[in-house]
Amino acid sequence: MSKLKISQQKKLWFERIMAITATVNLVLVFFDLSYVPWRDFYFRRVPAITRLYDSTKGIEPHRDTKKYLEAVAGLEKQVIQTGLVSPQVKAKLADIRFLSQEMIETNPFASAGKSGTLEKIKNRMREHVRQKSAKAAFNTFWSQEYLSKNGWNQEIDFFNQKIRPGIAINYYRKIDENGGFLNNFWIIDLPFVILFATELLGRTFLIKRRYSHLSWLEAVLWRWYDLLLLIPIWQWLRVIPVTVRLDQAKLIDFYVIRRQIHQGLLANFAEEITEIVIIQVINQIQGSIQRGEMTRWLLQSDNVRSYIDINNINEIEAITGLLIKTLVNQVLPKIQPEVNAILCHSIEMACQQLPGYNNILMLPGLGKAQTQISEQLATQITNNIYAALASTIKDPVAAKLSTQLIEKFTTSLTSEIQQKQVLAEIQSLLNDFLEEVKINYIQRLSQDDIDKILEETRKMRTQSSSSLSIRK
Repeated sequence: MSKLKISQQKKLWFERIMAITATVNLVLVFFDLSYVPWRDFYFRRVPAITRLYDSTKGIEPHRDTKKYLEAVAGLEKQVIQTGLVSPQVKAKLADIRFLSQEMIETNPFASAGKSGTLEKIKNRMREHVRQKSAKAAFNTFWSQEYLSKNGWNQEIDFFNQKIRPGIAINYYRKIDENGGFLNNFWIIDLPFVILFATELLGRTFLIKRRYSHLSWLEAVLWRWYDLLLLIPIWQWLRVIPVTVRLDQAKLIDFYVIRRQIHQGLLANFAEEITEIVIIQVINQIQGSIQRGEMTRWLLQSDNVRSYIDINNINEIEAITGLLIKTLVNQVLPKIQPEVNAILCHSIEMACQQLPGYNNILMLPGLGKAQTQISEQLATQITNNIYAALASTIKDPVAAKLSTQLIEKFTTSLTSEIQQKQVLAEIQSLLNDFLEEVKINYIQRLSQDDIDKILEETRKMRTQSSSSLSIRK
């Protein structure tokens, strides 16, 4: 195994270790961000998590609700010791009734944003005791008469199943010196931040050494997304560097997602850029027409007209000559039968217009002879035309005369176009035509068209890459 391959494998393993570490950090970040909203779930289902993590968020049991539950627990012990009908139990029930009134009036649930929980507790107690007032319902429930009449075990089971969980879930969260809720997650996050900062410094040093022309700031910004792993705010943005690292470490393939993101971004910009560029070009052409620049260009002589010739060849004349040669040598011989048929039909139609022609055809043998004469005449005409054109191409004098004809034609056409009425009409028509192009085509460029173009471009690149890989 070559040293280069070993080095690449080591680099890949390092990238994977750092990607996994960043993923673990991101999971902790999301857990911390979601802990308070989901604490009720953890408290009921996985209470060990709340016992372990409450201190990190500065959460502790609210002293009022904690005192209330401790009073109920003391009542349960007292009932076991002395029975329900005893002076000690009566005193404890009075304390609980007082605490119930205090809980309703002071609402210790408000600081944790759980006022709705208190309302749920009050509603359940009212429905159970069948009292309209929550205070009256609690007073009735925590009385010796009610508990004796309805059964102590049954009523205390109702409290422990329906009322106690709502009270137990309440908490108090400490406030830090800045006036916000205490959050010690930075203690857990700090080792990760130190690790990522050290890694970023090392990568920056290597980038600076490899590309010496870069400044230190540019070297740091080379991996700008890693900076998101260091900032203590908006920690959810760490999903960006984690995603990039997982893709670079080849742990997860995000090619499809990257392609859709790139295509979406390109589609958003391509439509506007395309419209802007094409409309700008058309507006410049319209401006040139309206300012009369085309008129001045046409009115200038060839000597005055500023034109850069890169090969000392009149391309229009060269193209015209090439087209004529192609027409004479290759096209006309192939279409000669069709031309003969058209000429023959035209000769017959012309003869039919002559006076007494139909009477002559009635003579024996003249009808067939007329057809043969028409065909021979048409063939002779086409042959003569072809021969004349062929000789024109080969004859230098004829070629010179043809060139003069083209130049005369161009000069005459330019001269006629220079008439003010013609120029004004051409300018108006061109301007209207370009405006129609903008309205009917450019401004109708839709998102679907851009997406189709981008998809075709992607397929073309994929096919090109496949072809190159096959050749290799």
